[in-house]
Amino acid sequence: MAAGRCECICTHSEAKTFGGWPGVKKGSKEATSLQEKHQGQTDILQKLKKQFEFTDYQTKVDGEILLHLYERFGIQKMATLLDGVFAFILLDTANRKVFLGRDTYGVRPMFKLLTDNGFLAVSSEAKGLTDITHSMSSPPKITPFLPGHFEVFDLKPTGKVESIQMDRFHYCTQEPSHAVYDTVEMLPSGFVPETVKSNIRLLFENAVRKRLMAHRRIGCLLSGGLDSSLVAAMLVKLAKEEKLKYPIQTFAIGAEDSPDILAARMVASYIGSEHHEVNFTPEEGFKAVEEVIFHLETYDITTIRASVGMYLVSKYIREKTDSVVIFSGEGSDELTQGYIYFHKAPTPKAAAEESVRLMKELYLFDVLRADRTTAAHGLELRVPFLDHRFTAYYLSLPEEMRQPKDGVEKHLLRDSFKGLNLIPDEILWRRKEAFSDGMTSVKKSWYNSLQDQMESEVNDYDLEKAPKTFPFLPPRTKEAYFYRQVFEKLYPGQAKWLSHYWMPRWINATDPSARTLSIYKPDKDQ
Repeated sequence: MAAGRCECICTHSEAKTFGGWPGVKKGSKEATSLQEKHQGQTDILQKLKKQFEFTDYQTKVDGEILLHLYERFGIQKMATLLDGVFAFILLDTANRKVFLGRDTYGVRPMFKLLTDNGFLAVSSEAKGLTDITHSMSSPPKITPFLPGHFEVFDLKPTGKVESIQMDRFHYCTQEPSHAVYDTVEMLPSGFVPETVKSNIRLLFENAVRKRLMAHRRIGCLLSGGLDSSLVAAMLVKLAKEEKLKYPIQTFAIGAEDSPDILAARMVASYIGSEHHEVNFTPEEGFKAVEEVIFHLETYDITTIRASVGMYLVSKYIREKTDSVVIFSGEGSDELTQGYIYFHKAPTPKAAAEESVRLMKELYLFDVLRADRTTAAHGLELRVPFLDHRFTAYYLSLPEEMRQPKDGVEKHLLRDSFKGLNLIPDEILWRRKEAFSDGMTSVKKSWYNSLQDQMESEVNDYDLEKAPKTFPFLPPRTKEAYFYRQVFEKLYPGQAKWLSHYWMPRWINATDPSARTLSIYKPDKDQ
């Protein structure tokens, strides 16, 4: 590979630009990553290196393999062989091409700005592009790069570009191409319940194990719900098997009497983690809202509510501990039909389609929250429930098998771990509780405290005029109005970064909180 070079030059709020970018050597190939973290995939990358006999390595950086895969196979197959989360720019000046790509679920963020005359700028956060000057009469759009896609640009002699191809390289229902290089090879086929449950356990364990590779200390967020508890328990189990030299730290946030704090405490004691509890008060939460919106770059209601707690616990982790690589349970609710409104799905087919829709939109909501709130404090997020093989397998199962059963959401996932004593039975069968709800008591939810606070922040007249003030996705409550007001102050004219609000389906929902739904039933001990 002539003049090969691999470097990471872009982090949050920095932009890589074309059409005015100096110092690119003719005849070189350059792989540039935006938060290019392969999520502990060093073992997978080493397998690829060995499998394809790549010997001309110039660095010890994981990302260099992109150059070798690209030169051997081209951009599309290169992208399909990446097992992890990533956002990349690959610049091939020998063939005058620029390539962009982003992981299947958009766990790693990437935004682009492309003017009519071919000026391209790319950043891991939209805010990195808002102050770029250009010669257009109207501002060019700043758009999130679509997850699971790659884009090809011709690079002109002037440094400007022209988009010539935009294609999907992986979809959530597809078995990933890199599966043949995985440690778990062929799975038993068929849909006999015991076979399916065994496969789920095997793939989940593999998803956690492959993410154990880390140069820095590993910890885990633990809300005491099913998903984070399974991740934490499996992480502690495998860490012992791999003989990690330190105990796994787990982290919970909530009010002293909150369901999450109590449940997380039970799980931590059961699995033997080094547990940390962060006390949460609504007053502290109010103070953090504007900072949270700054990092999120959204005004979605439920995303902001849930992000406050995650932002504060991430701040604690950064300031008070040495854990940097943080496991979390994101993606499970979308994958396994965990939201309680799935009980109201009219048919198994409708529920299955909704699950896929939610998976496709993770980058707008839950993984946006998880990545931004952790990355804001220099932490590295790992999400085993979004492992490509695990998600593809789960979504391949019969629609009826994945539905809520006996009044319990995520029944198949729960049943797969029944009788293994991985986590306490009370947690294995604990009802779904949204993170933003579970960290406060049932007597007064976090969203109730927020709404009470916003009564004094937004007057009735302003809310009445909201459709004129904010014609795109106008806020309908004082809470939503406040978030939108803060967002517009930080990012004026960028309301279309959000395409729609997250809201439950098949039920007359006026608020995204599960506690407002008529079908919500708290656990007896709450």
